[in-house]
Amino acid sequence: MNTPVTIVGAGLGGLVLARVLHLHGIPVTVYEAEPSPTARAQGGMLDIHDDSGQPALEAAGLTEEFRAIVLAGHEGTRVLDRAGTVLFDEPDHGVGIRPEVMRGRLRQVLLNALPPGTVRWGHKVGSVRALGGGRHEVTFADGTTVTTELLVGADGAWSRVRPLLSDAKPAYVGTTFVETFLHDGDARHPATAEAVGGGSLHALAPGRGIQAHREAGGTLHAYIALNKPLDWFDGIDFADAEAAAARIAAEFDDFAPELRALITEGDGAPIRRPIHTLPAGHRWARVPGVTLLGDAAHLMVPSGDGANLAMLDGAELGRALAAHPDDVEAALAAYERDLFARSAEAAAEGADVFRLVCRDDDAPHGLLAMFTGAAA
Repeated sequence: MNTPVTIVGAGLGGLVLARVLHLHGIPVTVYEAEPSPTARAQGGMLDIHDDSGQPALEAAGLTEEFRAIVLAGHEGTRVLDRAGTVLFDEPDHGVGIRPEVMRGRLRQVLLNALPPGTVRWGHKVGSVRALGGGRHEVTFADGTTVTTELLVGADGAWSRVRPLLSDAKPAYVGTTFVETFLHDGDARHPATAEAVGGGSLHALAPGRGIQAHREAGGTLHAYIALNKPLDWFDGIDFADAEAAAARIAAEFDDFAPELRALITEGDGAPIRRPIHTLPAGHRWARVPGVTLLGDAAHLMVPSGDGANLAMLDGAELGRALAAHPDDVEAALAAYERDLFARSAEAAAEGADVFRLVCRDDDAPHGLLAMFTGAAA
């Protein structure tokens, strides 16, 4: 089977690219390993930035649909110390610079905007290889293959497409997040819900921290950050929810009970999320017929930029291809030039924020200084 443009990965970046290409009449097929759009939860809240995610959705012609799923009142931010004392509390002023949406709902908006059959579910990539002349063959786990004139790796941190362009591999940064959910927080966990507030919470100490966000329906979604080697987490049985939560909570025995509850009272087993990144300033030489976007291109520490950059990558690549309909290589060269500069700047800025949240020996005071300086 031959497809002119093949995207591997139906995340937000790949779907924005598919939508922009569709608007410009460029045939595209997206291959996704997941068996269906509802096969797994799609993460929590995303703040959609006015300089990246929002312009990307505008390029996709979906601003109105995006605005319809915004969760009003969720842009507030607060910083607490480990005793639960509120050190900084910035409410949602309703200006909508970085409105919050649920990632799953945004993904569905993008899927709904594509013609039926654009996304081929249940197609896990086994291998990819160059055929020459800018053409590539993708082999799926079931043994079927497709050949393509343009292959786009939108397949995340452990991309199967990236090795066509780069030998870089993600490296562990020394921090792991443990993800938890407390459902119906206001009724079942009122003290914790009060601590989290209406938006996001940062309760930090050197080497560890609790970050949480209030989501739709009163769910309190938390990421518990610990600076530990990977083998420390290997000693925890995360399938045993109670034991895993107790082991993680033991690292926070000096935190207020309402904060520790985000670890000990979670619904379901806590989820281990080790943080990996690609080298800062990751780039590659131009290879005919293939490129990357999102985490496949510039995996960085979580700082709120990843999904937004992926969507902007998709929009910019789509526009570049539309602007050079007879010269794919010119389009890819222009896209990658801007991609490398954009992602290097974002990675540097994100690393600064991540350091204040997860690696600061004076936490939470560095983050507090950043917020109060911005507020001033």
